[in-house]
Amino acid sequence: MTSSAQQPLEIVESFLHSFEVMDFDKALESLSTDVEYTNIPILTVHGHPGVLEILDPFFAPILENDFQIIRKAAAGSVVFLERLDRHRLADGWRELPVNSVFEVHEGKITVWRDYFDLATAAAIHEGVAS
Repeated sequence: MTSSAQQPLEIVESFLHSFEVMDFDKALESLSTDVEYTNIPILTVHGHPGVLEILDPFFAPILENDFQIIRKAAAGSVVFLERLDRHRLADGWRELPVNSVFEVHEGKITVWRDYFDLATAAAIHEGVAS
C-alpha cells in the first residue's frame, strides 16, 4: 500500500514493479482514481478503467516482463524515467525503449505519460494471434 510519506520516486518505482509482475490490482492502488494516462503516440485516458482499457490488450500475450530503469530523476512531485521495457512472449523477448513522466500528489500518481515509438511497440505483438 502506498503512503503519502513515501517519496514520489519510490511510489513510481513500486507502481512499475507491480506492472512488471503483472499485478494490475496492486498497480492501480498507486494511481489516483482520476489519473490521466497518456500513451503519447496513441491517446489519453482517465481513471482506472481507461488505464486498463489500454493496457489489458497489450499485456494479454505477455508471459513475463523485465523493466530496466536506465535513468531516473525526480524534482518535487515530478518523476522522469528512461527505461527499457522487455516483454517475453511465446516466441521470445521483445524490447521497447520508453521515457515516462509522472506526477505524484498525496501519495498517488495523478499524471502518467509514456513516450515511445509506436512502430516498435506494434512490433512486440507481430506474429501474435489476435
